[in-house]
Amino acid sequence: RLLMALRNSALKDDEAVHSFFEKVSQSLSMDSHYLILLAHDTYDVYYRSKDGDRQDDASSEVYSYILCSICPVKMSKPALSYFISENELHSLTSDRIVTPPALGFLFPAFDDRCANLYDVLYYTKNPAETHPELIDAVFRQEAPMSAEEQKDTFRSVLCETLSEDCSLDVIQGVHTQLREKIEEHKASKTPEPLTVSRREVREMLETCGVAPEHLTAFDEKYEEEFGGDTDLSPRNLIDVRQFEVRTPDVVIKVNPDRSDLIQTRIIDGVKYLLIRADGGVEVNGANIHISNEDPQ
Repeated sequence: RLLMALRNSALKDDEAVHSFFEKVSQSLSMDSHYLILLAHDTYDVYYRSKDGDRQDDASSEVYSYILCSICPVKMSKPALSYFISENELHSLTSDRIVTPPALGFLFPAFDDRCANLYDVLYYTKNPAETHPELIDAVFRQEAPMSAEEQKDTFRSVLCETLSEDCSLDVIQGVHTQLREKIEEHKASKTPEPLTVSRREVREMLETCGVAPEHLTAFDEKYEEEFGGDTDLSPRNLIDVRQFEVRTPDVVIKVNPDRSDLIQTRIIDGVKYLLIRADGGVEVNGANIHISNEDPQ
């Protein structure tokens, strides 16, 4: 109701504006002082004909929205400044400056070229700091999982449900299929964000040879952690820039396009990670020679 009052009054309702500022200041916990910027604006949504042509002179509706930005206020660092008129350098003392927004939101959301009063677009500069206390106070909703939380939870779901099927080959296969979806979506230039459903992830696991009973366990755990109908962004599930293999003493980072260079083997009862070395090999910056002779 408060957000609707702010929007409908175009921020001319002083009581609603004061109530909003009070609600934010009493709930938000930040390490520094901050500035709350609140703005209202309207946008004429241009009309698109059936053949997809844009017609700027024909507006289909007016999108009215409020935009809130919460900007940390920090002390600047001492510095030297050149004064042109005096042709001299002077020291600048520290002062409070307003930094770029750390949090913010757009209400209502703009979906399918129209206002969606049931959604809000929420922004956080640091995905690890979503400030659920602000979300609860302003929107009366539980904070959604951050990207990092989704990634950690997804890994946990795979480890707990796949059991012995949670092999290097399976994780490689899922990583590759998710990367391919991301690349295809980027190439298609589709404006809608890319998501994958529980069913799609299950199909990926199935193509990797995961046993039916482990697929069933995955379905149940996915529903428990995310909700059965919740779609996830592939970018929140994997690191598209690298493929990492880690042991207590070794970390191997591989170009995701060449994750096939790594294999697992058990030789004489000992577990090994095998890395195919087709090109040159460097150790501490020095090119080394790999001998054909068996080690003594």
